[in-house]
Amino acid sequence: MAQLMRSGTLSRRELLRAAAAAVPASAASRPDLPNVIMIYADDLGYGDVGAYGSPIRTPNIDRMAREGMMLRQFCSASPVCSPSRAALLTGRYPVRVGVPRVLGPLDTTGLGDSEVTMAQMLRSNGYKTACIGKWHLGTAPAHLPTARGFEEYFGIPYSNDMFPSVLMRNTGIVETPVDQATITHRYTEEAVAFIRQCKHSPFFLYLPHTMPHIPLAASPRFAGKSPLGPYGDAIEELDWSVGQILRELDALNIDDNTLVMFSSDNGPWYQGSPGRLRGRKGETFEGGVRVPFIARMPGRIPAGKVVRSFASTLDILPTVSHLTGAKLPTNPIDGVNIWPMLTGAVPEVEHPPFLYFDDWNLQCVRTGKWKAHLNRYNGAAYSPAPPAGRLNYRLTQPELYDLDMDPTESFDVARDHPGVITGIRGKLEPILATFPNEVQRAWTETQARPVNGTWPGSWPTPLQ
Repeated sequence: MAQLMRSGTLSRRELLRAAAAAVPASAASRPDLPNVIMIYADDLGYGDVGAYGSPIRTPNIDRMAREGMMLRQFCSASPVCSPSRAALLTGRYPVRVGVPRVLGPLDTTGLGDSEVTMAQMLRSNGYKTACIGKWHLGTAPAHLPTARGFEEYFGIPYSNDMFPSVLMRNTGIVETPVDQATITHRYTEEAVAFIRQCKHSPFFLYLPHTMPHIPLAASPRFAGKSPLGPYGDAIEELDWSVGQILRELDALNIDDNTLVMFSSDNGPWYQGSPGRLRGRKGETFEGGVRVPFIARMPGRIPAGKVVRSFASTLDILPTVSHLTGAKLPTNPIDGVNIWPMLTGAVPEVEHPPFLYFDDWNLQCVRTGKWKAHLNRYNGAAYSPAPPAGRLNYRLTQPELYDLDMDPTESFDVARDHPGVITGIRGKLEPILATFPNEVQRAWTETQARPVNGTWPGSWPTPLQ
């Protein structure tokens, strides 16, 4: 190694790796177990970062994409906040874990007691764990992060538009109302401090940002600086935060041993961009559920690779389990290990049918490139309900989209591929039987609900 150093042929990264390899395991300054960081934006759309085509300036997130892998067909397990987070932390559909809908400050329920979170899984394997940011999986003491595997918590326990507006440290309130203009900065400071604290121990940092959920806010350094208004300001500060995390990893020489992932809980709400995708937050069209996903781990994940194969938030827990050697929870996991795809060993990983739920209601099913729409609400999730009420209706004619050719879900090809619809229905029946009674009851009620089959075509309009 000394000869290579004199020759100047080693890069800094290679030098650090060679030096670590030269140190006996018993004298190593830290274990070989990889660190895991999950950065999770709130309501950030598929088209809201530069690497995915946004005009918003996101140099640090774009750097992650250049130095890691970017997935083009990555879906959240729900088009809204609480269920998507439940799925991420358990690897199971939110309807299985007791979080089918968005939770509020007064809700007494939360993530099911029998569920094991990623933090609990990793903590049992010797990891330090922290949740810094939005929780939104229950506010009762038994449902807070400190009861679900996180040794430390700092953040807003639900969405920033909910009241009372509180900031918590562990189980106590430290600020009310919250100064939201400083929240991204404070989350970042806490995250960097946690990384420094754990530089000699394997750690799991879950960093679910509050932004860009409304009300939008940014610190004075970023407010009014983006040419794309308050939304752009919030995203640019979020990008700054990502840069601070990457710089700290590099400064501590733990960059190569840390998996950093960046994604969003669902599509954009009133502002932001779903890219060219159809739909927004609260809808099971791709714009409501397909989100950016970037994974970076120098030396393990190839740089600059773009993958167009399917994956979802359900896959994160089993993938982290594989990477860290942590034992999987005993509850059946709905996701699969995508580490072979992230390392470039295989172009894609086989998945079972992927189900799109809204509340207890199953609406769509994806197998391979095909996405079948079977049921749909008669109004957008955040719009006033039609006179008959907001109800889930079966489509009189299921819709089928080839997501490889038609990611915008613009061209229904069900009539050209009746066998695909039949095959999807055949696969669906035994899968539905494994879900809670609420799911099966909602499915039965939807199929029995009268619909108007004459207007307009297959749209689920109630009979007059």
